[in-house]
Amino acid sequence: MELAIGAPILIVSMLALMMLGMPVIYSLGITSAVVAYFVYGPFSIEKIGWTTFQALYDINWTPLPLFVLMACLVGQTKIGEDLYDAARSWLSRVPGGLIVASIWGEAAMAAAVGTSSACIVAVGKVAEPEFEKFGYNKALAMGGLCCGGVLGPLIPPSAGMIIYGVLGEVSIGHLFIAGIVPGIVLATMLAVVPIIWCSRNPSLGPPIGGVTWVKRFASLKKVWPVVLVMISILGSIYFGIATPTEAAGVGCVVVLLIAVFFFKLRWEGLHRALVETAIINGMILFMMVGAWFFSYVIGSSGLADNVADYIMSFGLSPWLVIVAINVLLIILGCFIDAITIMMLTVPLFVPIIVGLGFNPVWFGVMYVVNMQIGLITPPMGLELFLVRSTFNIPVDKLLRGALPYMVVLFIFLTVLIAFPQMSLWLPSMMKGR
Repeated sequence: MELAIGAPILIVSMLALMMLGMPVIYSLGITSAVVAYFVYGPFSIEKIGWTTFQALYDINWTPLPLFVLMACLVGQTKIGEDLYDAARSWLSRVPGGLIVASIWGEAAMAAAVGTSSACIVAVGKVAEPEFEKFGYNKALAMGGLCCGGVLGPLIPPSAGMIIYGVLGEVSIGHLFIAGIVPGIVLATMLAVVPIIWCSRNPSLGPPIGGVTWVKRFASLKKVWPVVLVMISILGSIYFGIATPTEAAGVGCVVVLLIAVFFFKLRWEGLHRALVETAIINGMILFMMVGAWFFSYVIGSSGLADNVADYIMSFGLSPWLVIVAINVLLIILGCFIDAITIMMLTVPLFVPIIVGLGFNPVWFGVMYVVNMQIGLITPPMGLELFLVRSTFNIPVDKLLRGALPYMVVLFIFLTVLIAFPQMSLWLPSMMKGR
C-alpha cells in the first residue's frame, strides 16, 4: 500500500470505528498499527515500540502528570471554598454578585488546577447552596458556572495547552503565559452578563449585602494559597527561572505543603488524590501514545503539507482559512470530545497555519478556547451533562441560562482571532525566551 493512499484510509477507518462506539484509544491505536503495517511492513511493529517509549519518556510530557497531581491535591482541600467566599464578600452589593463571584472564583481556581471540570465542581459545590439561599435564578447561575469553566484550561497551568504544545511542537511555557491576558479579559466579559441581566431584573439575582469592610479584607487572608501557587508557577516560567516541568514540580510541592499544614490533609486524602491522578494520567497518556503513532503515519505521508498546498493553491485569504478551521472545530465539538479532536486535528492544522504565516502560540490559545466552547455545545456537551448530573438541573433549563454566556464566548473568540497581540504580548516579553 502506498503511503499517500494509506493516510486517507487511516483517517476514514478510525472515524468509522469511533462512530461504531469503539473507545478513542483503540480506534487510534488499532487503525494506525494496521495501516502502518501494510505501508511500512514488519518494521512498523518495531516503530510502535519506539513510539511508545519516546512518547512516555518525552521530557515535554512531564508537566502534565505533575499538574494533574496538583489539581487532585487542590481538590482535597477547601481552597475553592475560600476563593468563593472572598469573591462573594467583595461582590455582595453587585446585582448578580454571587454569579460573578463564581466566575471569578473559577478564574482563580484555574491558576491552581488547569481543567474546566475541576473548576466547575470545586466552585459549584460551594456556590450552589448560596444561589438557593438568596433566591437566585438557577438556570442563569448554573449557566454562568458552566461557561465559566472555559477559564480552567485557558488560565495556566493548562492540561489542554500541554497536549497542544506536545502534539504541535510548540513551547508550553509560551502557551501558558499567552493564556493569562485572554483569561482575565474573558473572566471580565463573562462577569458583565449577570450584572446586566440582574440589574434589569433584580429577581434573577439580588445583591446579598450585609458584608462589612472588615469581613471583606479578612476574606483576602484565605486566598493566599492560590496567589502563592500562581507566583511559584507562572512567575518562575515568565522570568526564565524554571522550565514548565520544574515549575510543575515546585507547584506540586507548594500545594502539598499547604494541604498538609493548613488544610490538614492526611494519608486518606493523599491516597485519594494519588489514585485519581494515576487514573487520569493513565487515560491521557495511553491516548497520546495512539495519537503519536497516528501523527507519525499522517506526517510521513505528507498529508498535512499537501492539504496546506492545496488550500493555498486556491488563493484564499489566510484569515478565511482561520475562520474555516474555527467553524470546523466548533462543528466537531458538537459531536466529539475535546481531547479526541486535539489528537486528530493538531498534527494537521499546525503545519497549515505555520505555512500560512500565523503564530502557533496564538493559534494554540484560540484552539483551546474553541475546544472548551465545544464542551458546552450540544449534543455532546460534556460539561452540560457534568453540571446537570452534579447540580440536578434539566439540560433544557441549563441551556437557556447558558445562552447569553455562550454569545459572549463567541464574541470573545472573534476578538481573540482579530487581535493576536492579546495573547502574544506577554510571551514576547518573557525572560530567557
